[in-house]
Amino acid sequence: MFLVTGATGNVGGELVRALAGAGEPVRALSRAGRPDGLPPGAEAAAGDLNEPGTVRDALDGVTGMFLMPGYAGQRQILADARAAGVRRVVLLSGRSAGTGDTGNAVAAYMIDAEEAVRESGLAWTCVRPTSFMSNALQLADQLRAGDTVRAPFPDVATADIDPYDIARTVMAALRSAEFEGRVLDVSGPEALLPADRVRILGKVLGRELRAVGLTDAEARAELEARMPVPYVDAFFSFFVDGTLDESEVLPTVEEVTGRAPRTFEEWARAHADRF
Repeated sequence: MFLVTGATGNVGGELVRALAGAGEPVRALSRAGRPDGLPPGAEAAAGDLNEPGTVRDALDGVTGMFLMPGYAGQRQILADARAAGVRRVVLLSGRSAGTGDTGNAVAAYMIDAEEAVRESGLAWTCVRPTSFMSNALQLADQLRAGDTVRAPFPDVATADIDPYDIARTVMAALRSAEFEGRVLDVSGPEALLPADRVRILGKVLGRELRAVGLTDAEARAELEARMPVPYVDAFFSFFVDGTLDESEVLPTVEEVTGRAPRTFEEWARAHADRF
């Protein structure tokens, strides 16, 4: 049995579908624990990663666990997992963990999560992806309002990755001892500027879209409207100060899964109905 935490999220949802599609027994953990939308063969379970006691029952019979980072109950959940007989944990981390910058709010919680799994006594793998292609869904409201898209950090190219490819990498690590004790840095197949992604979205949607780059002041105001200031500061450190380079195209997805990662256009075509 594989336990997938964050089972309704971008990566968790893809992982549940991938495991079930491969005929693996999978338990999908979410706060609500509803079975709605789960593929045949997947079992729903309720639990909150900030409240370890709510997760214990879901660990029964589990041999491998996919763990989300940044939750208060992480260390206790890992201890409970070991006591329950779980043998392997695969952590969703991020490229920022490689900076070692514990003064950066985003990097800090990734670094702490990685330390927790390394100290857990379980066989572990950390998967560090670049930014998600699914972040483009944040543009949906703008696209419904018109053909002009305002984008922060217009001069920063990133090799964004489809959560589908993160999930396939995680599945390989859950099913094999080959990747134990390893950090797997993963990226998409091409580095794109925000304007490139807007152009590709326009091609997929059959629209003439125009990208407008935000100034740093405009970007800060928009980001602070939807996330805590320390996280905004973290992204400015990454993409304005240049402390994180997500433009490098990495071979890891193909090496681990045997298939090249999906392009942004492939992601956009698969999710066009959400725009």
